[in-house]
Amino acid sequence: MHKWPYTGVVCALLLSLLLAGCRQPQAGPGDDAATVMPSGHGATFLGTAECSSRALGEFREVSCTSEKAAARVLARHDGSRAAGPACPAATDFVLHISESGPLGVPKGYACMRNLEPPHPGDPGMGGGPLTVVGDCVYSAREGQVKETACDGSAERAPEFQVERAVGRRGQCPPSTALYVQLGGEKPVGCARRV
Repeated sequence: MHKWPYTGVVCALLLSLLLAGCRQPQAGPGDDAATVMPSGHGATFLGTAECSSRALGEFREVSCTSEKAAARVLARHDGSRAAGPACPAATDFVLHISESGPLGVPKGYACMRNLEPPHPGDPGMGGGPLTVVGDCVYSAREGQVKETACDGSAERAPEFQVERAVGRRGQCPPSTALYVQLGGEKPVGCARRV
């Protein structure tokens, strides 16, 4: 005879409670599908116009009104950057998003703009993923140039400044000392020596 005659009932009740606690919650009427997305702020992780924080090389999607917000997404594209559309000219940096997570965030890239200066993507600032009219460059090696700050504040002094973007080299002015590959609809940059 057992001291506790209801031991079996208590064990069955505990087991059913444990099993109920382990089930995944089901979406019901009125639930927003975005609430189960990894971003928590939209249907796409770091979608256009959303913001990210930046801490120790990690970027997390946050509300643009958050004190942690550091940069805004100007454009977001799926796939590889080499095969996708170019970022807008005002882009300060590009975040490459690898496919990950249980919900399968698609591989892609986000064109980001800092919420506050500095803006390395602005003309003449010496950074950003694109070379644009107004940027300065120096000769890195034969046939290759790299961007640098036009005001001389960077490690390398500027040697040339891109003054115009044109469709082909023949459209550059006679004062052009260097042709710089820009990409886009006007892929040739006409640069003068500074």
